Amino acid sequence: MQFKLTDLATIRLSLRNPDFTTSRRIALAINDLYGSPVAEPTDPSTVRLSMPAKYKGNIVDLLTDVEQLIVEPDLPAKVVVDEATGIIVMGQEVRVSTVAVAQGNLTVMITEDPQVSQPAPLSDGRTVVTPRTQIQVADGKEHQLAVVRSGVTLQELVDGLNALGLGPRDLISILQAIKAAGALQADVETM
Repeated sequence: MQFKLTDLATIRLSLRNPDFTTSRRIALAINDLYGSPVAEPTDPSTVRLSMPAKYKGNIVDLLTDVEQLIVEPDLPAKVVVDEATGIIVMGQEVRVSTVAVAQGNLTVMITEDPQVSQPAPLSDGRTVVTPRTQIQVADGKEHQLAVVRSGVTLQELVDGLNALGLGPRDLISILQAIKAAGALQADVETM
């Protein structure tokens, strides 16, 4: 993030990686810090900050406080593949839509069974839904098509494929086929 002083009362914060969600999160964090609406995202790469009264004449303290804020950036869903070395790197935001997968004698079935957890009566707890993901892998003689249900993370799919001892090149081929089918909700970058 870069700081640009536009006048004595306004500072523009420029994001190195423009993103609407990240610029909004920065403005919300700053406004929460000062308890008033002093920051406003103007576009995906800029947050405009009005000088709070307590910092008049002391821009260094203001920028020091802002730069110490912890804001989680919005990361794009991305898979990076190096076919020459067999390296696969994936971000946590990657998701797989419902798709059927078969490779040779391989069958992968991923199912999710949501479980409801309720707090004790008259407590201040909350009811939450916890996903229970199960991965079943079969390496049989018959050729079957396995259905991968929507919402499954790429990590869960790769865990199922790794259970069969598939090499990175087989995983890369399967991931590229899932992407070609439109079921991989991520950008795939090949090195």
